[in-house]
Amino acid sequence: MSKSSVKPIPEGMHTLTPHLVCAGAADAIEFYKKAFNAVEGYRLPGPDGKLMHGSVVIGDSMLMLVDENPAWGALGPKSLKGSPVTIHLYVPGVDATVAQAVAAGAKVTMPVADMFWGDRYGVLQDPFGHNWSVATHQRDLSPQEIQEAMAKMDTTNKTCT
Repeated sequence: MSKSSVKPIPEGMHTLTPHLVCAGAADAIEFYKKAFNAVEGYRLPGPDGKLMHGSVVIGDSMLMLVDENPAWGALGPKSLKGSPVTIHLYVPGVDATVAQAVAAGAKVTMPVADMFWGDRYGVLQDPFGHNWSVATHQRDLSPQEIQEAMAKMDTTNKTCT
């Protein structure tokens, strides 16, 4: 195949693709299959058996994974004592998806609730330390309607009125 016929973004990929570092990337693949109905793409184990690269597809999006490797500066959230990153996942039924993820081993860090911006939304932490916000879009709102709803939000109880 000539270089000019190679697509700059490979088939099945999007412009932006999360690439997670996990202590136990093979276990993470199995978790994502159970929690989010992920479909495994491939695994590339290194000579030591740890994954140098792996992938799953969740919905219409690819998620790439790699095992921790301190020599390469690749550390996961548990080694770093947390992560500032949250992966956002839209699903048809947030309540069922969150329940499925919890049954697979995730921890709820923010219970599912109706939000002022029109989504039903909750937050999980997976067993590998990665944060996931999970949502189902329920209402289309204008920026002004969102601003007005945010102004009515009860920030002490983190609920919407």
